[in-house]
Amino acid sequence: MDDAPDLSLTRDLELALRLADIADAITLPRFRAADLVVDRKPDRTPVTDADTAAEDALRAALAHERPDDAVLGEERGDTGASANGRGWVLDPIDGTKNFSRGMPVWATLIGLTLHGRPVLGVVSAPALGQRWWAAPGSGAWAAGTGEEPRRISVSGVADLGDAYVSTTDMNVFREDTVLSGRGLAGWLALTEACWETRAFGDFWQHCLVAEGVLDLVVEPGASAWDLAAPAAIVAEAGGRLTDLSGADSITGGNAVTSNGLLHDAALAALRAG
Repeated sequence: MDDAPDLSLTRDLELALRLADIADAITLPRFRAADLVVDRKPDRTPVTDADTAAEDALRAALAHERPDDAVLGEERGDTGASANGRGWVLDPIDGTKNFSRGMPVWATLIGLTLHGRPVLGVVSAPALGQRWWAAPGSGAWAAGTGEEPRRISVSGVADLGDAYVSTTDMNVFREDTVLSGRGLAGWLALTEACWETRAFGDFWQHCLVAEGVLDLVVEPGASAWDLAAPAAIVAEAGGRLTDLSGADSITGGNAVTSNGLLHDAALAALRAG
């Protein structure tokens, strides 16, 4: 089988990295700005002027560079399906709560899907000075500001008793839509089976799985724009991302990310809670 990178996806990755540069140039100057405008959406989550400005700039660039592709973004919605099956999935600032409070753990997420399947991802966290990216055949990569890119891969931890697990907000497990109302019990059962538990949250925890720093992530509430880019990076790093039912999907409203070796055991522990 020919393992050479798909040249079209290579060009898409080059574009996605340029898009990340565009977003960084908008978001980073607004981080901790005294005149930052923070509003609330109907679901009471925050949105800032940087969120909307970054997404608008990314959409404008995509309209010029890839006019036939669909676009889904957290702030401006969905343009609808494209005839070619290609769709860009954007989160201009993942971690807006952190951004609005002056905490540097936030990032722009840029993903590309083919017929709904994530194939390419860029996660750019300029306040952390970190970026992660991946495309099929190109591997998964990370680099800090001024550093040479380094290829990344998931850990080899194969036993839950040795696993380092993270989540976003434990309170979400209390909702009756999570694991049919058994979400909190499931999460507690999993943490009891694991070596160490933290809540790094949002994009960062998925990227840390891709780097082999964490072994497992359970995100009880997540949208496609939260997961498309990280899913592509984790997959190319050798890991796995599914929803809580085990389906290979970014649209289930939640996610489990792992090094692959722990995935089935983690799902079983969550369901047994």
